[in-house]
Amino acid sequence: MTDSVAEKDTKLTFRRYKDGDHQPHSLREKIFQASYTHKCPTYIQSTPPCQGSCPAGEDIRRYLQIARGMEKPPAGMPWQEFAWRVLTEANPFPSVMGRVCPAPCESGCNRNEVEDHVGINSVEHFLGEYAVQNNLKFPAPAPATGKKIAVIGGGPAGLSCAYQLALKGHGVTVFDEHEYLGGMMRYGIPGFRTPRHILDAEIQRILDLGVTTRMNCHIGKDVTLEQIHQEFDAVFLGMGAQSGRALPLPDGDAPNVVTATAFLRAFNDGRLQHVGHRVVVVGGGDTSIDVATVARRLGRIENAKPVDAERAIAGHLAHDVANISARQGAEVTLTSIFSIDKMQANKHEIEHALSEGITIRGGLVPVGLVKGADGRASALRVAQCQAKFVGGKLQVETIPGTEEDLVADLIVSAIGQAVDFSGMEAFDNGRGAVNADKNYQVQGKPGVFAGGDVIKPHLLTTAIGHGAIAAEGIERFLAGEEQNKRPKIDVHTFDLMRKMVESGLKIEAVGEPLRGTDAAPVVHNYDNRSGRYVITHEELFLGHFPYVARNVRGVTMLDKDSALGNFDDRLHCLSELEAVAEAKRCMSCGMCFQCDNCVVYCPQTAVFRVPKSKSTVGRYVDTDYNKCIGCHICHDVCPTGYIQMGLGE
Repeated sequence: MTDSVAEKDTKLTFRRYKDGDHQPHSLREKIFQASYTHKCPTYIQSTPPCQGSCPAGEDIRRYLQIARGMEKPPAGMPWQEFAWRVLTEANPFPSVMGRVCPAPCESGCNRNEVEDHVGINSVEHFLGEYAVQNNLKFPAPAPATGKKIAVIGGGPAGLSCAYQLALKGHGVTVFDEHEYLGGMMRYGIPGFRTPRHILDAEIQRILDLGVTTRMNCHIGKDVTLEQIHQEFDAVFLGMGAQSGRALPLPDGDAPNVVTATAFLRAFNDGRLQHVGHRVVVVGGGDTSIDVATVARRLGRIENAKPVDAERAIAGHLAHDVANISARQGAEVTLTSIFSIDKMQANKHEIEHALSEGITIRGGLVPVGLVKGADGRASALRVAQCQAKFVGGKLQVETIPGTEEDLVADLIVSAIGQAVDFSGMEAFDNGRGAVNADKNYQVQGKPGVFAGGDVIKPHLLTTAIGHGAIAAEGIERFLAGEEQNKRPKIDVHTFDLMRKMVESGLKIEAVGEPLRGTDAAPVVHNYDNRSGRYVITHEELFLGHFPYVARNVRGVTMLDKDSALGNFDDRLHCLSELEAVAEAKRCMSCGMCFQCDNCVVYCPQTAVFRVPKSKSTVGRYVDTDYNKCIGCHICHDVCPTGYIQMGLGE
């Protein structure tokens, strides 16, 4: 193998050549010795793993195809706007999610089998920034239906549901106990990860649809549930889990032991400006990293009174001498029951925390508090442990004799959140959550739907997906229809029939699924299996894709000194050229991307291009079954797995 080939081969995840090969072999001999079968090519649209992994259900493949120039926008519309409009059919917060989503879509990306995943999150970030900078608005709502829906909670789930319902012409009122909308996007994540002007812009678009709000309003206290049911036709519960979980320790209460949600809310409200000398954070997830990085940036004041931090978190404005005191960096230690490589937090967030001088110690479990005579905690007692999941349940085994004390002025518990059901106890299933079906309708409560952390605390993007699905359920409820069975793969997907109508192509009634449709103006033997099938890399022709390095977003990396007081946005946006180049790395899994391999390699000229006047995205090639001999070459060389072998004798 030549040096250049060897160098490139090492950059690829899969092996192009076997050991001992010195030159590439022609595929000609293999192709033209292909077997003959009674099976002929069928055109199968599948869900790519990126979309199957996206909790918000974005049509990722499609907006990447728009970015790469394969699907053209309507006349007069920039491609960026067209891609943004496709993206926001599922997720109205692309700029926020492009920054903070841990991107399970990228973990599932089939391009990982070639060299590296497609930077889906970075393209989403780019499109979201473009929309904010160009003041793009959502389309006008449908005509008013006269129906009214109460959305309780103005976080990602509630706002997502409100957005979808407002587009359908329903009247939506959002109730929230805070002064501002955003929920955990605002009060649970620091501003250097979600810049407030970006969050405000994406929320304002939803309000511009006619959504009204009632802020500083707690359901069950300021307004009763009975009043809500009398005034509104349906209700969505999206309260979120904004009550933190305390450390499960005997005698674990102390004035300077607080939860992560209380800590971050105090910071985001502007009430917490400094912390003590030594801060210990217990957790291991993204929230614990947020707490640790905020604590590190805040630093401490030289002559801080011992109760400053807890007074701020309790709601009192402290630190009157903040501006004239010498600021120094706090010593922050983050502990996790898991080892660092198995922590649940994003790997790049862990790297940032370490670079900023935060100490992370894995394999430690809290076992007690060390308190002084004043009742304040002076240290957190921890022990080494082994944590593992057995039967889906977490088991933590403490190793005797390994206890040690971590000296602390402030201890923050970031081990999870809980839902505040005060005033709405009727919805509590006894486990601190709400029971709901697959349409997110609350069990035994017709017309009441729920989503987000009230179902189960998870990602912000998961809450967005819940809100969208619940909105569809509410739509059916308002229409007096039965709740439909949700598809196995419940995400937005490309609709060939809709695209043909948009392109001005006539569609004849041919029945479903579309098989044996030689005479109809559609792709012969086409079937959309997106709702039930995710295509894997094993069904792609990976040899089609050369090594192409990922266009990585720039990140401002801070060290121990520069992190102090730095609350600027760390994540840089891709340029337009970089965003397009990154979209071109998409392998379009499960959908034709017009590479012409099937046409070029078919020895019988049975596969042909559809005439331009009749073609559109997803309808580029077809098969003359009078010529096809079932040699399956087109299937073998299809990079995307769109061509499958089916039919039979």
